[in-house]
Amino acid sequence: MRVLNMMGHQVVEAIGAARLDVEVVPVPFGEELVDVPTGDVLFAAWQGHPLFEHLDETGVRWMHLPGTGIDGWPRALLEGRTVTCSRGVSAIPIAEYVLAAMLAFEKDLPATWLAEPPEHWNLAELGELAGKTVGLVGLGGIGAAVAQRALAFDMRVRAARRNPGRDLLAGVELAEDLSDLLESADHVVLAAPGTASTRHLIDAAAFAAMKPGVHLVNIARGSLVDQDALRSALDDGRVARATLDTVEPEPLPAGHWLYTHSGVKLSAHVSWSSPRAFERIIASFVDNLRRFVAGEPLVGIIDVDEGY
Repeated sequence: MRVLNMMGHQVVEAIGAARLDVEVVPVPFGEELVDVPTGDVLFAAWQGHPLFEHLDETGVRWMHLPGTGIDGWPRALLEGRTVTCSRGVSAIPIAEYVLAAMLAFEKDLPATWLAEPPEHWNLAELGELAGKTVGLVGLGGIGAAVAQRALAFDMRVRAARRNPGRDLLAGVELAEDLSDLLESADHVVLAAPGTASTRHLIDAAAFAAMKPGVHLVNIARGSLVDQDALRSALDDGRVARATLDTVEPEPLPAGHWLYTHSGVKLSAHVSWSSPRAFERIIASFVDNLRRFVAGEPLVGIIDVDEGY
């Protein structure tokens, strides 16, 4: 069995440590593709690689993607073969980012830090997470990781998801529908995939259903939010703060209103960042490779038609 590897020497080391009987063929970046390599498996990296112009010639039956969603990948590259992704590998750092964002909102950070003597000592109007409700739009690996940590802060955790029949984490309440979720939440966390069916899921009607003064956190995809409707909701106070790690488009162009709006805290799609990020991506691939070699079902299989 041959594995075409775009992800560097650490993959070779991990496969060796797992004692898998496969041949690893490096597919380096920055070089002209002289000969089209052939193999059974492709550990893909960047869809702009010249190999993808000849993907059908490689004989690849299974392709593993290092990220979670496929909204950035041309469908033509994914059709006709099994495709998996590293779903859930960033759940820990992203969940920690969400908790940090919610704490920063409640504790008014960084504004609480002092650079000069304040008007009053020992006086502030700070909130707390305990007793507040977080509404999770999506309850996959990331949503579940957020829920676990929010429960530890004595928050009420409610969720809306595509498959209500799946087992729930103890302590999590399943909302009847999106409106039911939104009207109860003090913090709304978007953790759903970016697909055609979720585009602008959070629109003017969704904002109207939210509590006044709500905090919106988006660590999923910018396409979930109608940004014009968000601007109106921020301006009229319905949304007190929007913490956005993902927006539309990305990269966001200079001069965009999201950079300067007083109610927006913006980061550059970095909530996934962790010193263990690459290690976890490789581990997810090697685990699936072991399954592939053994003829076992793969995990993280993508439904190309569904887009996730």
